[in-house]
Amino acid sequence: MAFQLISSAFADGATIPRLHSCDGADLSPPLEWSGAPAGALSFALIMDDPDAPSGTWNHWLLYDIPPDWRTLPQGFKPSKPSVSGANDFGKLGYGGPCPPKGHGAHRYFFRLYALDAHTLGLSPGIKRGELDRALKGHVLAEAQYMGKFERH
Repeated sequence: MAFQLISSAFADGATIPRLHSCDGADLSPPLEWSGAPAGALSFALIMDDPDAPSGTWNHWLLYDIPPDWRTLPQGFKPSKPSVSGANDFGKLGYGGPCPPKGHGAHRYFFRLYALDAHTLGLSPGIKRGELDRALKGHVLAEAQYMGKFERH
């Protein structure tokens, strides 16, 4: 079985509901995964927007997700043992889609990484570059899911 990430809130490639955006309650969507490779000792999640005017915008950095977890509920708030990095809004945890009005639809990629390490040894609040460096050499598999969002 292939490593797969899905959300019950929207179909892959479809519009992300307003509830999960800055125009709504800004709640993270529910996520679930299956088919993790044998030897996965933890997971890491990155949500980003490559269509942002200033370059890729990081909306969610989550790491040290335990190996027995297979879901993140709607509105997930990180607490030990999972750890959250700082998104580009300058906050820990999830920051929903919030593209500039009139900028067209942006794509939001959720990437879940199965890792061969129990922990990445990172403190809460790290930025994307530090997470990317820590992931190097530890990724066993990657699952991706994408949604779109536009503000009028």
